[in-house]
Parts: sequence; C-alpha cells; structure tokens
Amino acid sequence: MPGSIPLIGERFPEMEVTTDHGVIRLPDHYVSQGKWFVLFSHPADFTPVCTTEFVSFARRYEDFQRLGVDLIGLSVDSVFSHIKWKEWIERHIGVRIPFPIIADPQGTVARRLGLLHAESATHTVRGVFVVDARGVIRTILYYPMELGRLVDEILRIVKALKLGDSLKRAVPADWPNNEIIGEGLIVPPPTTEDQARARMESGQYRCLDWWFCWDTPASRDDVEEARRYLRRAAEKPAKLLYEEARTHLH
Repeated sequence: MPGSIPLIGERFPEMEVTTDHGVIRLPDHYVSQGKWFVLFSHPADFTPVCTTEFVSFARRYEDFQRLGVDLIGLSVDSVFSHIKWKEWIERHIGVRIPFPIIADPQGTVARRLGLLHAESATHTVRGVFVVDARGVIRTILYYPMELGRLVDEILRIVKALKLGDSLKRAVPADWPNNEIIGEGLIVPPPTTEDQARARMESGQYRCLDWWFCWDTPASRDDVEEARRYLRRAAEKPAKLLYEEARTHLH
C-alpha cells in the first residue's frame, strides 16, 4: 500500500539517500547551501515517457540553476541502472543529465513520500516536491504513470513562489497572463472593517472590491522570464528537438 503523503507547509522529511552522485542528506544538503530543490520521481529507468521527461528537465537545468534551485530525481531502480540510463540518453539523444537520481530499489524513500502507485507496488508515480531554502514543502504535484510532466510549468511555479515570497503577494491563475488582472499580483486582504474601508478610499491599489485588490510590483525582467517559460512550452515540437539531436550526433 502507498505510504502517507507529506503536506504542503511541512518540513521535508529528513532522510539519507543514495544517488549516482553519492550519498545526500535531505533536506539539509540543500538548506545548508541556501537552495531550493525540486525532487521528482519517475516510474522506471529505460522507459519512453521517463526518458522524455529527463531530457526536458536537463534542457532546462540552467533555468532552474538561475532560480537557485537544484534538481534531484528518484525511482526504484539501482545506481547502476541510473548511470547506464544517463549514458544511453547522452549517446542516443545528445543530452547530458547533470543532476543526481536517488536509487530506491526497496521503495523505502517512495513509501515515506507516498509515491508508490496504487496499481503497482514496485513503480513510483510521477511526483514533484518543490522545497524551499528552509526545507519546507511549498508545492506537491502528482501525475499518473502514462502522463509526462510540463517542466516549464514547474519553472513557473518556482518563479511565482519566490516572487510571491519576496513581494508578499499571492499569484493568480495563469500568471503572468491572467484573464482578469494580467501580470498583476494579489494584495493580501484587509483584516478589519477599518482597513477594508480605507483600502477602497485610498486608491493605492486596483480593486474589484475590498477583498480583491492587486498591483504590479514584479519587475519587467521577472514577468518576461515567466512568459518565456510559457512560450517555450508551446513553440517547438518535441520531434524537432529529437531531429536536432540526431543531426548533432551524425
């Protein structure tokens, strides 16, 4: 049976994991460096959907690094399998996988994180944990075995969370292209009647009502970076990336 699922807002469970980059202590390895990390699980090495995902994560690795975020994969395969799979991806697709993958052949880590599929006790679902620099879980995503992730959306999530933290704002749907407030960020609601009345009278923010106000404190660079993730997700078909790799190899 699947294990319990850690909750958003909790500290990521402390554990020592074996990876193809050596033993790593979570979450302290990243917290000690002041970094966020994204831990993502996949059902198995040498499978087509997982291979497409790892290529996508690797192609966006520098984007994660610019955001101060490290990546770490996880599956129930062994270290030897991870190493060989990475070699295969680089040889046949022309993409090097620069981040570590946790080896979890007994499923210990997967059970602790609630990542085992209900239909399979031996394969992990496609889980994503976004963990901040304090070691606190900020986002949890789950995808079924048959559906690959949109990695640019994970980048947008991290970008939005870090921006919201720094500006003390909430982030609307589809930011920075929201249908109602565009690239605006939502101002926390007032907590008293006097504050609600003053907010509507002050004209400091754009408001639909006292409980729904926003402004545009994000820099142009931040907004354009988030929009770049969204554009990239739609612009170039995966087939073209494969053809580019094949051309490069030959």
